[in-house]
Amino acid sequence: MQITLIFLVMSLFAALWLRSLPRKQRGPAAIKLSLIVGTVIVVALAVTGRLHFLFALLAFLYPLLRRVLPSLLTGGLTGGGSKAKPGNQSHVSSEVLEMSLDHDSGTMDGTILTGPMAGRTLSDLGESEFLELLRYCRAQDEDSARLLETYLDRRFGDSWRADDEAGSESGESAGGGNGGNASGPLTESEALDILGLEPGASREDIIQAHRRMMQKVHPDHGGSNYLAARINEAKECLLG
Repeated sequence: MQITLIFLVMSLFAALWLRSLPRKQRGPAAIKLSLIVGTVIVVALAVTGRLHFLFALLAFLYPLLRRVLPSLLTGGLTGGGSKAKPGNQSHVSSEVLEMSLDHDSGTMDGTILTGPMAGRTLSDLGESEFLELLRYCRAQDEDSARLLETYLDRRFGDSWRADDEAGSESGESAGGGNGGNASGPLTESEALDILGLEPGASREDIIQAHRRMMQKVHPDHGGSNYLAARINEAKECLLG
């Protein structure tokens, strides 16, 4: 009776501990905890002379464990199966900007690669600096301008357009044009960066990453025509 009570109390504390962890850490933590508990049980059975019960149970469960355990280990250690990059981010680059999109939070940020503001991050810029950067991008590279407009729409909504006199006069918008890639076809490396995958990703990995990204940036969900087009192009590049 006492052993049973101790086991229940320990199970309760273990469950509470697992729930307190971030979701991504729960799988690996549960596996480690199971291994520790299993070791303790084996030692206890060996000390009490009941180890033969464990062998009988393992013999009974072996066919099931053989099928289930590999998938549990893979799912727990990788967090799902897709070969996502560390940090779970996608990257889209243009001549002036390198933009990142966090898959979990949907947060976008970027680094300025060329021009007077080179080396700065978008999250550090003020309103007037955004408009100055936008004018520079429009003069240098259409893709960069559309990428920055996408960021501004996602961060500020439509409010920034009231101060964008150049854009109002020319009728430009983030959703304008055909959404294609003016810089030419994507390379395999660029396509993997956009979908947040590593080399060697399977067809299923690519399809799942594409579906996950489109749910976050599709124009029907308040996203961007430009990013949606790039994500579709990345999928076609990797599957073609």
